[in-house]
Amino acid sequence: MPMEFINQNILLISIVVVSGLGLLWPMFMRSGANDVNPAAATLLINREDAHVIDVREADEFAGGHLPEAKNVPLSKLSDRIAEIERFKDKPVIVCCASGMRSGKACGELGKLGFAKVHNLAGGVDAWVGAGYPVKKGSRNK
Repeated sequence: MPMEFINQNILLISIVVVSGLGLLWPMFMRSGANDVNPAAATLLINREDAHVIDVREADEFAGGHLPEAKNVPLSKLSDRIAEIERFKDKPVIVCCASGMRSGKACGELGKLGFAKVHNLAGGVDAWVGAGYPVKKGSRNK
């Protein structure tokens, strides 16, 4: 009887299995960094003087970024690490457009000895979606 059920409903069972794996996938793809939502990021910035590193490309950064963010594109992170090494023992929030590139950057920073790295979950898109302010222009801090 159970085999007959499986054979008759293989498509349905396949959909359930694929859906379940899709829900679990983000757990396996974690960067090892602490994911923070925009509200938690704001608390880190205001209460712990967290530094914000935006790893998007310069043109994306100029289109709108978190206030006080420093632009260090992921593609140039290893070349420009000297610019942010002074933040190794301080809270750092890494962001990009959606959280994918920043997750990778968090992993790299962790390997380089950055102790308090946080990934802005959902990236700048989530920040804007939550109604938080952004600055336009390419001025780096």
